[in-house]
Amino acid sequence: MTQRTAALPTSYSVIIAVSSTHLINDLIQFLLPALYPVLKTQYALSYFQLGLLTLAQQITACILQPVLGLYGDLRPKPYSLAVSLSIVAIGVIMLATAGSFTGLLLASAALGLGSALFHPEASRVCRMASGGRLGFAQSSFQVGGNLGTAFGPLAAALIILPLGQFSTIWFSLLAVVGVILLLWVARWFTHHMRTVQASAAPIIGPNLPRKRLILAFAVLGALLLSKFVYIETFKAYYIFFLIEKFGIGIPHAQGLLFVFLAAVAVGTFMGGPVGDRIGRKKVIWVSIVGALPFALVLPHTPLWAAVALSIIVGLVLSSAFSAIVVYAQELMPQKVGMVAGFVFGFAFGIGALGAAALGALADIIGMQQVFVYLSFLLCLGFLTVTLPDLD
Repeated sequence: MTQRTAALPTSYSVIIAVSSTHLINDLIQFLLPALYPVLKTQYALSYFQLGLLTLAQQITACILQPVLGLYGDLRPKPYSLAVSLSIVAIGVIMLATAGSFTGLLLASAALGLGSALFHPEASRVCRMASGGRLGFAQSSFQVGGNLGTAFGPLAAALIILPLGQFSTIWFSLLAVVGVILLLWVARWFTHHMRTVQASAAPIIGPNLPRKRLILAFAVLGALLLSKFVYIETFKAYYIFFLIEKFGIGIPHAQGLLFVFLAAVAVGTFMGGPVGDRIGRKKVIWVSIVGALPFALVLPHTPLWAAVALSIIVGLVLSSAFSAIVVYAQELMPQKVGMVAGFVFGFAFGIGALGAAALGALADIIGMQQVFVYLSFLLCLGFLTVTLPDLD
């Protein structure tokens, strides 16, 4: 913990405001995969093309987030967050009015651009508002996004599936609400920066050799790969897995996806405060490796057991992310925006690439078999043992 972080009290109202806008952003972001059953039929898309839409949405985040995060470290811009949700509003309008696969690709990229600007800046603001409770602040921020993602299937079942693609345009109003909240956060940001500059304390990171630091980030990358390829594949294809294996209807499958994503939201919130108490590395270790046996069994069980196991996997696996973000920021506390951008960007990018590749594989071998192979990715969690102890 740095002196600068601990010197100021926790700003719960700011954390709640940023978490709420994270909910709005990620709910809108999930409208695209929530639309996949409709788009697959309406535009005769293959699983691979659905994967390309995910890739177009996430690749902008993968490339731009570290760059935008570093820019924010060097030249903080309080109103960047409000601009980010304005771009998201434009993206959802494009999604509602797209009439071709190319239009869908452009809308996906616009949504990804807004998200790329939002995440590193929002993570930085939550860290500034944490008052030293880094894990709590980061998990509170993350749980907003997870709740937004979890509400996506419900929005699809209740609004998008009955009313069609154009109904997504109404969600642009949520983005406007988010912009208003972030304009208030920008004013707090400006005041906070003046306070910090008046009583600046040095920020000191761990004294690790360069090679050890590079290795640590490489291991974090592998852990993010295992977690996010698994989660993104679930988000994009779990509905199709349930339909293919159990023959249930789309609304029923959307409801079960909500159950999984709600478990992810709960697990995300638990991971941060627990990391504050017992250390980030322990949370990362237990999270990814602990989910492995349940994930391996899930594709081979009846429906009721698959649902129960999806809840366990969602709870356990998701607890790692807040711990990974804070752990990575503690490795380089002088560049928290760049590090957050790397973590979010790499996570979204690798998750999208994995989902696209597994979608192409599903066209060949079927979705059930893909879910069997998917679980083995969590074996990468054993690499956690090589991470340096920072607590």
